[in-house]
Amino acid sequence: MVALLKSPWTNTFRTLVSLVEKDLMLVSPFIKLGATAEVISSLARRGVQDAVRVQVLTNLRAESALTGSMDLEALVHMCERLPRLELTHLPSLHAKVYLADNRMAVITSGNLTNPGVTGNLEYGVSLDDEAMVAEIRHDFDKYLLLGARISFSDVEALLAEIKELKKLFKKAEQSIRSQARRAFKDKLQATNLRVLRQRARGKTTHGILADTILFLLSKGPRRTTDLHPLIQTLHPDICDDSVDRVIDGVHFGKRWKHYVRNAQQFLKRQGQIEYEAGFWRLTARPGTQ
Repeated sequence: MVALLKSPWTNTFRTLVSLVEKDLMLVSPFIKLGATAEVISSLARRGVQDAVRVQVLTNLRAESALTGSMDLEALVHMCERLPRLELTHLPSLHAKVYLADNRMAVITSGNLTNPGVTGNLEYGVSLDDEAMVAEIRHDFDKYLLLGARISFSDVEALLAEIKELKKLFKKAEQSIRSQARRAFKDKLQATNLRVLRQRARGKTTHGILADTILFLLSKGPRRTTDLHPLIQTLHPDICDDSVDRVIDGVHFGKRWKHYVRNAQQFLKRQGQIEYEAGFWRLTARPGTQ
């Protein structure tokens, strides 16, 4: 069976890892510690961390490690905890695919990171047809042959080099003339303001938050405390705790939780959502804006 995979797909990811008995394949250009820790703990809970072969296909670009989109520490941690780990570097990799034996496959836009699995707006499909899963595995076995196997010691050496690069970059950054730094800061602020103006055009803070609440509740009932971090993940510009700016009638800043509460009450009055036993949920009948 093929099923559509919509965000967040955390439960599907956990199901996939829980199904693996022999071979787990993780294909992702960006990998972060939080997501890999989930994999390690899942295998450890079942006592199979020493028995399962874990194949990781990724893109070990120094630039990714420098910018923080790739955690080399995550790869080191996996190498330490999973003795049958096989790490392969493929520079042209862009696919995000996850396979549990020939039992289940996920093809998605989501990287092996916490935002990619739980926070970002991702999309994909999951499959449990053994023939199709086997074909996907066969294809990615070919991709593995195109890449370069990376040893544990290689990852540790690369991590040490990246740490040194970060120190050098910081020193170089500190040596930039103060005038250049001010010009850069001014330009950055102007650019961010332009982006926020585009964000504010055509829709109010209230409208953005109301639509987001409906989207999140379409996936099931949630408490307000559950909604807040999800909304902030989806709209970090509007839900920035550090500032409070008003641009063309749209509020960007620390008052965002107040506006979430107003949007909830508005949707409740419209009959689109209801509050019961501590949870917000969509009503059975749609309301009208």
